[in-house]
Amino acid sequence: MVSFNMLLSALGLTLLAGTVESWFWSSSSSSSQDLTDPSNLSGQRLTDLFNSPVHRAEWMARPKGSSLSSSSSSSSSSSSSRSPPSSSGVNPFDASRHSGVRVTLEDGSQWLVHKGSGYGRSSQTVVTDARHMSSAWEPVNSREFEGTKTVSDFVKAGGSEYGVLTKNCHQAARDMMNQQ
Repeated sequence: MVSFNMLLSALGLTLLAGTVESWFWSSSSSSSQDLTDPSNLSGQRLTDLFNSPVHRAEWMARPKGSSLSSSSSSSSSSSSSRSPPSSSGVNPFDASRHSGVRVTLEDGSQWLVHKGSGYGRSSQTVVTDARHMSSAWEPVNSREFEGTKTVSDFVKAGGSEYGVLTKNCHQAARDMMNQQ
């Protein structure tokens, strides 16, 4: 009988492999990113990032086409029975906007976990260094996780598949923020 730890390890490696591949293709599609930048992770550093506890998460939204890479702005919205409270007045489910979740780790580093069509190969939910975010991103709401979830949990909650109506960036951000 296969042990639970072995299954969990296999799942983790599968998610990691897909995300590494997704991250590479997502970041290499942007001519403004330098692949020699130390914030572009691989190997053990990437594994460590995915195992890092998340202390704070912020649902962020921006107008489509306002990122560094206009090719990464192809999300769409759909109605939701449960919109998040927004102190900024931003409606993250607006079809003209893109959503993601900026996570803050114990060391203070921040990472954007977001989803879009064509963002990756094995998973459409990818992780990028938040230093690459444009100033157009606005906070929608936030939640303290106090280390109870990891970056990997956020990627998993975001989902690997993209769909315009049912598996888009807004629903992925909502699912990440609503983790129990």
